[in-house]
Order: sequence, then structure tokens, then C-alpha cells
Amino acid sequence: MTPAQQDSQESAHRGIPPDLTQRLETRGPLKGMHKGMTLTAAGLLLAFVVGAGLSPQASSALFGAARAWIENTFGTYYLILVVGMIALSLVMVVSPWGSLRLGPRDSRPEFSRFTWISMLLSAGVGIGILFFGVAEPLFYFDDSGGFGYPNNPHADLAGATSMDHARAVEALKVAFFHWGLHGWAVYGVVGMTLAYFAYRHHLPLALRSALYPLIGERIYGPIGHAVDIMGVLGCVFGIATSLGLGVSQIAVGLNRLTGLDAGLGTQLALIAVISVISIASAVSGVKRGIRFISELNIGVSVLVVGSFLIGGPTLWLISLFGETLLAYLRDVVPMGLWVAQTPGESSWQEGWTIFYWAWWLAWAPFIGLFIARISKGRTLREFILGVLIAPPLIIFLWQALFGGTGLHQELTAVMGPGTGELMTLVRNWNLPEALFATADALAGNGVLGVILSSLLIFLLISWFVTSSDSSTLVVTTILSLGDEEPLARHRIFWGICIGLVAGTLLMAGGLKALQTILMAAALPMSFVIVAMTMGLLVALYQESGNALKRFKKPAQHHTGP
Repeated sequence: MTPAQQDSQESAHRGIPPDLTQRLETRGPLKGMHKGMTLTAAGLLLAFVVGAGLSPQASSALFGAARAWIENTFGTYYLILVVGMIALSLVMVVSPWGSLRLGPRDSRPEFSRFTWISMLLSAGVGIGILFFGVAEPLFYFDDSGGFGYPNNPHADLAGATSMDHARAVEALKVAFFHWGLHGWAVYGVVGMTLAYFAYRHHLPLALRSALYPLIGERIYGPIGHAVDIMGVLGCVFGIATSLGLGVSQIAVGLNRLTGLDAGLGTQLALIAVISVISIASAVSGVKRGIRFISELNIGVSVLVVGSFLIGGPTLWLISLFGETLLAYLRDVVPMGLWVAQTPGESSWQEGWTIFYWAWWLAWAPFIGLFIARISKGRTLREFILGVLIAPPLIIFLWQALFGGTGLHQELTAVMGPGTGELMTLVRNWNLPEALFATADALAGNGVLGVILSSLLIFLLISWFVTSSDSSTLVVTTILSLGDEEPLARHRIFWGICIGLVAGTLLMAGGLKALQTILMAAALPMSFVIVAMTMGLLVALYQESGNALKRFKKPAQHHTGP
């Protein structure tokens, strides 16, 4: 066997069609990567880091103007798009297409259901649920309108205008809405689409593959490159945003425990340390580091959740969870279709719902490709139901226990509802500290309080590590045209890039800059997701009519299941 034949056979074994290896570098620092895409993506990120780092004030002003324009121009479009993702998911579940397997007919899942759900949750949630878990429901519970718009228009429209139990349910319901079916439908559609084309038709595990029914072999040209580069940028900016949020909260926790300064210097140092850990996990691969930390996350999370359940008002929290879940299921459709009517309502919807939808859309290429990577062998129906049911339910329970504990503390405050420490923190926009203040009120300032806060800090780090290592794997998979086990040095490089972007965003405007870059990254990705969805529907229609032809590659070889 010649060296070329050996290379071709090895590449095929690793999941890259042999003909596509001709488009990758065979030597040098970019070995295994597509040179043009890698240099373009890295160059764009370098320009961003240098530009924002040299002129943080100008960058902050530019970010603010960009976010306002996107929210005003495309807000309704985001609302419609996300509702469409839910509708498509339901169609897939009930249609005959649901029985199609993501792979050959005799293929079976690579991971157990528990491990699969653990990795789904670890990659798809990350730091955000910790950062907003207490602060977000409390913000919606507030009735002061201190930010220039109503804190919770949905509660006001429902008549729950006073800070009482009814408004607490409405507050938690809106948190469910922002973290529930709508967002996970976006992940599910993108992941299902990528897995379908990769494992049923052996196209590269990359965003471009979903466009094959629309543009044919041009996916291997400039159009495909542009789509994948947008996916790379969306991954980097999305995960960098989470890292920025997470280190600000970790710094606050360390400050409460040890007195360590929680300023920018500490946050940048934390970015460096956490990036090193996440890179090490990414280099170890899905079956080792990523799998181990994902399962460890679940175990520690159970301990923390159990602490809040047992140490808090247990029966009240259980009752609140059930009451809120029923209210969410009752109102999820009208909430998703609701469009603000007044300037104040519009400001709230743009600042919260549309921001969240942008966050889900920006993360969709990263999470979608990762869950596609771990879902080979499952049916479309099992895939969609798993993504739409398991992670949202776990998140709802988390929010009910964390947010519910904070709500109970404010409902029972000595000076009356809404007069406690937590509400003061939220009104002062000190969101990172709300989580630790809730834990302190629950466990006290003694040994138990230290242990609980330490576990929360550990979770903040480990949740980010699982998101970051997954994202570096996704980015390098895209840039290698579908290689599921890219070289370690490329994972290291892109892990460093994520840390640099996160640090730059913190220096250029903190939370506002993090939120704005998400809005900007989500817009082009939303157009790509629409095109990918159209490609999936065309392919499924052709397959159901027995008219789907075998996909062709630049060189002829067998590609059918």
C-alpha cells in the first residue's frame, strides 16, 4: 500500500472523506486544517482583539450602537424564527421522518442515555444558568421599574402587579420561558440537521453540508467556507461571552470566601487558569476528559441542588415548581407569540427575550455540532424528544430551587416582600453576587456556607470547562472539514483564542460588551440556520419520495449508508 493510500484509508477511518483531505494542509503548523478558512477566521479574531484592546472606550460605544440597531431592526425576526424552530421540531416528532436513524439502519448510539444527557446539559447550559439562576427570577419579581421599563410585562398583563406569591410564579415562569423549549428547539434543529447529513449521507460534520440540497458541490467552495467561518466566529464569541460572565461571578465568590479582590485583574487571571484547564480537557477528547467532566458536573450539581432543596423551604419549593411548570405549559405558546405594544414593553423584550434568543442562535452552531457529534445512531424522534425534554426539565428544576429560594427569601423579608439583600443587589445590577448571597442566607457564614459557596465556585469553573472544551472541538472540526478528532495543537490554539476574546470583551465594556457581541454574532448565523433548515427539508422530502440521489463528492467514491 502506498503512503497516499495509507493516508486516504486513515482519513476515512477518522471520518473525513478521502477526497477532502486534498483540501487540507499536509504539513506545517496548519496540518489537518483548511488553510484559507483557518487564516481568515484567526485573522478576523485577531483584528477584533487588537482593535477592541487598543480602543476599549470607542469599542464600547460602537458595541452599544450596534446592539440598539440589531434589536430595533431584527427583534421581530428573531421572535418569529425561534417559534418556527419549535414548530419544525414538533413536526419531526409526529411525522414518519421521526423514525429515520442518524446513521446506517443497523447503527446504535455510541453513548448511554445518561452520558448523552449529561453531555447535552453540560455543553448546552454552562455558566449562564448559574449566573442568572437567582438574579433573573428576582428581577422579574421586582415591580419597581427602576431600569426605565417594566420588570415583567407578562406578570403585569396577567394582573400580578404586587410582589406576592402570584408574581413570584409569574417571575419564575418567564425564566422558564427564556431557558426552555424555544432555545432548545434551536439547538435541536441545528444538531439534527448536522447529524442527518453527516451520518446518513457521509458529508463533512460542518455547517456547509446542510446546504448541499440547495447549492450542490458549491458547498466545497467559497460559499461553504463563508458559512463555516461564520459558525467558527459564532462559537468563539458565544463561549467567550459565557467565560466573561462566569469569571465575574467566580471572582465575586472568591472575594466573599477569601477577600480576594474581584476586579478586572482577578477576572483576567481566572480566564487564563480556566482556559488552561479547558484546553487540557479538549485535548483529551470526547470519550475521556469531556465525558468525565460532564458526568462529574452532574454529580456535584446533584449535591448543590440537594442542599438548596433540603436546606430551603422544601415543600414550598416543590409546590412552586409544579405550579410554575403548569403555568409555563399553559402559556408557552402565547408568550412565544407575544409582541410588545408599548415603548417600555419593547425595551424589556429587546433587553431580555430577544437577547436570549440571540444567545441561543449564536450558540447553535457550537452546541448543534457537538450534540450531533455525540448522537450518531439515534433516531430523529429520539433526538428531538431528548433535546426538548431532558435538559429543559433539569434546568426548570434548577431554576425553581435556586430562583425559588431567592424568591422565598424576598417574600419573607423582615421589612416586607422585596426589601431584602437580594433585591438590593439586583436593583444595583450586581447580578454575580446574588447567587452567593442566596447561598449565605441558606447555609450561613460558617463551615456549611463555605462548603456550599466552594461547590458553587467549582461548578462555575467545571460548567465552563465542559462548554469550552466542547467548543474548541467544534471549531477545529469545522476548520478541518469534518475531522472528529483534530490534532491537539489546533485545539490548544483555539482554546487560547477564546480566552483572549473573553478578556478583550471584559476590558471593552464588561457585561454590556458581552451581550452586544452575542447579538452581532447571532444575526448572520440566523440566516445560515434558515438556509440549513431549508436544506434539511428538501433532503427529507426527496428521501421520503425515494428520489434522494447519492451525494457526490469532489472525487467519486461510495457515500451511501
